[in-house]
Amino acid sequence: MLKTRVITALILAPIAIGGIFFLPPLGFALFTAAIITLGAWEWANMSGFEHQAGRIGYAAVIALILYGLLDIPGVAVLWLALAWWVVCFLLVRSYPSGSARWGSVPIRALMGVFVLVPAWVGLNHLRAGDFQFGNTDNNLLVILYVLCVVWVADIGAYFAGRAFGKSKLAPRVSPGKSWAGVWGGLVAVGTFAVIISILASAGVAETIMLVVASLITGMVSVLGDLLESMLKRFRGIKDSSRLLPGHGGIMDRIDSLTAAIPVFTLIIIQIGWLTTVGHF
Repeated sequence: MLKTRVITALILAPIAIGGIFFLPPLGFALFTAAIITLGAWEWANMSGFEHQAGRIGYAAVIALILYGLLDIPGVAVLWLALAWWVVCFLLVRSYPSGSARWGSVPIRALMGVFVLVPAWVGLNHLRAGDFQFGNTDNNLLVILYVLCVVWVADIGAYFAGRAFGKSKLAPRVSPGKSWAGVWGGLVAVGTFAVIISILASAGVAETIMLVVASLITGMVSVLGDLLESMLKRFRGIKDSSRLLPGHGGIMDRIDSLTAAIPVFTLIIIQIGWLTTVGHF
């Protein structure tokens, strides 16, 4: 299993790096749309689509929605995403109670729209917008930053959870997650944000805002993970798919990012660090 995971990672890493850092904005939009469309195919399975034709059709609908948003300002979509993740908090917190209200195939399919589309919109606003923080004005760096926030949160949560994880976070959804893991992840994220602020020669006010934005992003990223875990548990599956040998599916790799990216993007737009350009 470890050998398979390593081989898959070695193949995917150059593709991901090339797609994120070396494509122009339109190429980036198409590249990320392809990833989201594959995620939509997996989400159709988690929604309860039994047949391959239905899953492909659902992915095609998501792709058409993304195409329709290609030249449309999407800040309203990011606000919708923020409201959606508040709703998700309530759904995860109450599970399994309330699952009868959202457990039908159409409702779960609609949930996928709220998860996948804003993630794509947020990511492409980061790519196409004008970013300024401290002495940094490279929008590719802000994409790398938000990815690192999620990874740092995961790493901090892993070690803190192993050392101190007695009090479970959401045992009915994801028994392995603990409150110690959450706090450990947030400490790691806060430390990371301070280090980046120093490297970027940011002022005190900018540093404080970055730490707050990063902590909120780190907390929301946990919710993205929990939502997918809840849907897989409800569906009775372990992985979103077997698309990536040794790693599960696309959604298993981007679940935290689908929550973190739109929320972080909206925060830095409101702060004024990211000026949107209205299209990709």
